[in-house]
Parts: sequence; structure tokens; C-alpha cells
Amino acid sequence: MIRFRLKELIADREFETGKRVTFEEIARETGIHRTTLSKIASHRGYNTTTDNIDLLCIFFDCPVERLMEHVKEEGIQTQSKAGQ
Repeated sequence: MIRFRLKELIADREFETGKRVTFEEIARETGIHRTTLSKIASHRGYNTTTDNIDLLCIFFDCPVERLMEHVKEEGIQTQSKAGQ
């Protein structure tokens, strides 16, 4: 599963700047709808486009590894392993 670290990036930005960062601000700067931002931040396993990932990396000036990570889920098999 892919886990997004959007909340952590927002917290880091707030700490660095001393100002609150809202989904509204991110939406205005990136063009990503704030509902989509909320889903990325809150819904486990949410699926978004690579365009949104790119825009968020630009906004936060970070590599993709800071925005998201792969988390292995127990009991999940890949198709190639499942067919063996």
C-alpha cells in the first residue's frame, strides 16, 4: 500500500514558516481540489494521479520519497506470487 505523508509535510512547513498551511492554500497554489487533498491526507490507500504527486512535490519542494512511502501489508500477494 502507498502511504501519503501530506500531513507531515504540512506540519513541517508550518514549523518552518511559523504560519498555518491549509488545504485551501495548497489547492490555490497547485490546482488540486481541496477535497482531493483531504482524501490524500486522510484516506488509507487513496489512489491519486502522478500529476497530483508531481504538483505536491513542487509545492513542498521535496522528492517523492518525502511525500509517499510503500508500506507492506501482511497477507497481500502480488499477482505473480499468487499464480505460482
